[in-house]
Amino acid sequence: MALDVGDARIGLALSDPLGIIATPLTIITRRDIDADIQSIIDIVSKNKVERIIVGMPFSMDGSLGIQADKVRAFAGELSRRVDVPMEYRDERLSTVEAKRMLQEVKKTSRSTRYDAAAAALILQGYLDDLLLPRDYSPDEDVDT
Repeated sequence: MALDVGDARIGLALSDPLGIIATPLTIITRRDIDADIQSIIDIVSKNKVERIIVGMPFSMDGSLGIQADKVRAFAGELSRRVDVPMEYRDERLSTVEAKRMLQEVKKTSRSTRYDAAAAALILQGYLDDLLLPRDYSPDEDVDT
């Protein structure tokens, strides 16, 4: 599962059981940290989530700012309450890309919104890295 943590909403995405395709799941409208975390715990339990990928909002220059501190604080509290490994993933431009993709297919709905689509992009990048190492070049010969 991936989270795109924002001040007003948290986008969530899940992968298929084989860990190949990420799909937007839902958004959580932020209320308070306890309610937000409980909503995530419920989804983790219901979907038997094995790992949580949290989008980290790096600046374009690679630095971490105020929003990254907020995400780390939220993820830290979540990790204390859920017994699932967590990792951070660079989320630069995930919301911009999600908006572009959703506008292209004209599938904007209240249940997915940009936040959940951004979470799906974060998760898909993570899944792709697991399946295809970063140092792989399509021009190389690969033993099959």
